[in-house]
Amino acid sequence: MKVLVVGSGGREHAIIKKIKENKNVETIYAYPGNGGMKDDAVLVSGSATDIEGVVSFAKANKVDYVVVTPDDPLVLGMVDALEKESIPCFGPKKNAAIIEGSKVFSKNLMKKYGIPTAAYEVFDDVNKALAYVETCPIPTVVKADGLALGKGVVIAMSREEAKEAVISAMSNHQFGASGDHIVIEEFLEGPEVSVLSFTDGKTLKPMVSSMDHKRALDNDEGLNTGGMGTIAPNPYYTEEVAKECMEKIFLPTIEAMNKEGRTFKGCLYFGLMITKDGPKVIEYNCRFGDPEAQVVLPLLESDLLTIMMATTNGTLDKTEVKWSDKSACCVIMASKGYPTHYEKGYEITCEEDVKNDIYFAGAKLDGDKLLTNGGRVLGVTSVGECLKCAIKASYEKVNKIHFDNSFYRHDIGARALKAKERD
Repeated sequence: MKVLVVGSGGREHAIIKKIKENKNVETIYAYPGNGGMKDDAVLVSGSATDIEGVVSFAKANKVDYVVVTPDDPLVLGMVDALEKESIPCFGPKKNAAIIEGSKVFSKNLMKKYGIPTAAYEVFDDVNKALAYVETCPIPTVVKADGLALGKGVVIAMSREEAKEAVISAMSNHQFGASGDHIVIEEFLEGPEVSVLSFTDGKTLKPMVSSMDHKRALDNDEGLNTGGMGTIAPNPYYTEEVAKECMEKIFLPTIEAMNKEGRTFKGCLYFGLMITKDGPKVIEYNCRFGDPEAQVVLPLLESDLLTIMMATTNGTLDKTEVKWSDKSACCVIMASKGYPTHYEKGYEITCEEDVKNDIYFAGAKLDGDKLLTNGGRVLGVTSVGECLKCAIKASYEKVNKIHFDNSFYRHDIGARALKAKERD
């Protein structure tokens, strides 16, 4: 069987390594992948948003199944184009991927169907948005409507910050057309939880919960990033909270999308906050999280490809999705200066015994050498009998990996350990 995975980051590397465990898989193509994936997949040059290119490649190489993981190609309709050519694939169609592609759509969906979320207002006029900021409660959250590489959300701690965020998105077009409409919403407080789920549009099976660490520096300081590390499971996501989420958020979201004629198949990501009033949705994503996938997938004991194909075929209710009761930790090693300015092209070296535990994100080949080629360069994941064990093992592995100008957080999982100690 030939499988094509679209994308180039650590998330895609985690998916490829998991699919590789299926004995029926002969070849995995990564389109475009990155140099660090060379031992796990055949790299295909191209762009993850080149719909025509991906479809042509899949047809020419008689690919049996395509996994579309990044948000951009999903929102642009890559799954629709593949299905039109009768190529089976994993991921939502364009009209369902809008749940991530438009914050305005997702907020209005939650309001219409009574799914718990922060109170909000929508604006397409900069002056009206600025007038609202003069009176709204502070802190507040300003969100660009469309995709913005994870950078379209500003938590404004003052009115001045809120005004700057509005002007930056709507007048200065920092995020292009994504900022033509904005959402200004209530600032929620409480621990954050990420829950990814498999769904075929009828059945929904949640994955193990996780906790992301967005800030660049220790103690949750510094700029927001795409994620500097994750742990799983998240101690704040208790059985009681999980039950409430299933009843009030997960299943109602699937039903709401069906009622809107936008049946969602693939991986639906729920970004949650456990507030004093119960769990509420901060955001939806239409795909696996990154770096959440790097801790969740190593805990999956069932076959990933079988589950993915069940979401496509509508047979998820008959498919086993079994999880380990162990813990996992992923530490991201990044280039100094990330998420703003950083240099590329430094050689990456590692000791032999950690190679299988690395998920490469920003790396490229130069002859026999592997060089840094991005802000987040790689993730190092460990699975352990307990969370403390997994964290300790990941940091031991970090010490066996080297590239110039590297940096990483030293406190991934510390907050989760404190939460466990309080229990």
